Amino acid sequence: QVNLVESGGGLVQPGGSLRLSCAASGSILSFNRMGWYRQAPGKARERTAIITSGGATYVPDSVKDRFTISRDIAKSTVYLQMNSLKPEDTAVYYCYGYGAGDYWGQGTQVTVSS
Repeated sequence: QVNLVESGGGLVQPGGSLRLSCAASGSILSFNRMGWYRQAPGKARERTAIITSGGATYVPDSVKDRFTISRDIAKSTVYLQMNSLKPEDTAVYYCYGYGAGDYWGQGTQVTVSS
């Protein structure tokens, strides 16, 4: 049984920062890739950041100057550092892992509002 547990979401003012964490029940190196997706109300889930087992990262142009994905292998944790947050970043953020199958966390709400 693979579990991915997110934490770190919450309410933040525009321009603020948050760091999301995704703790895996096993080694994160067992995943070919891990990352973050987000889903805003009424919108499709969108890929936000990916990190491969080799450490390569992908962040879409829409957020690449503000979001950074990283990992701590010893802690089996993947992080998403989000800076200069905007109201349009408001969404549920999901941790994702692809290995023997697709694995998803339960999601953590991020709300950017004054």
